[in-house]
Amino acid sequence: MTSASYLNEEAVGRAIKRSGVPREELFITTKLWVQDAGYESTKKAFAKSLERLQLDYLDLYLIHQPFGDVYGSWRAMEELYREGKIKSIGVSNFHPDRLIDLIIHNEVIPAVNQVETHPFNQQIESAQFMKENHVQIQSWGPFAEGKNDIFQNEVLVSIAEKHNQSVAQVILRWLTQRGIVVIPKSVRKERIIENFNIFDFELSQEDMEKISTLDTKQSLFFSHRDPEMVKWIGTRKLEI
Repeated sequence: MTSASYLNEEAVGRAIKRSGVPREELFITTKLWVQDAGYESTKKAFAKSLERLQLDYLDLYLIHQPFGDVYGSWRAMEELYREGKIKSIGVSNFHPDRLIDLIIHNEVIPAVNQVETHPFNQQIESAQFMKENHVQIQSWGPFAEGKNDIFQNEVLVSIAEKHNQSVAQVILRWLTQRGIVVIPKSVRKERIIENFNIFDFELSQEDMEKISTLDTKQSLFFSHRDPEMVKWIGTRKLEI
């Protein structure tokens, strides 16, 4: 997964080409940044992303933030989806009210909504809402980027020791058992392998209930409803 705003699509494209892995075995996602919101701008931004990634199609294309002309963007993405240039289209950081508004005013339902989800912000109500509206919730920041000493948390450490797994594996297993797609980030090969190895154990109901007590229902990063944050994101211009 990448994004136009990460400024690394060209590097990802080179890595894909060098890997030698057949295209059909890869699932490539990128995102549309706010400055390119709108029908025409989205078409142009998508073409640029494809060019940078050296691809003929995307598996998933997301609206990165719920700001700007997301409706114009969505119409453009619906067309690209119907043309087969994108296999699935979705959104990121959409609260339920923004998500349902997009759903009821368009034909294609977002396949995915990628939102901050981790033990300290569990998105219980939002996850249920998405399930009821046939949108797959995907967790960004499953480890909360290490905030609140998550890897030393007593509850998580005790569960990890019980199952002879790492705290990271417990978190990923907890999310997976909730039906949440995870996209953990790591630059270390051994950690990447570890993050895959979460299907040979299962958390008990007691484990799940203990983790549920950690929920604060608050973002550890920023609020998408904070006017100052909305202004900053909406006016952030990138050279893309």
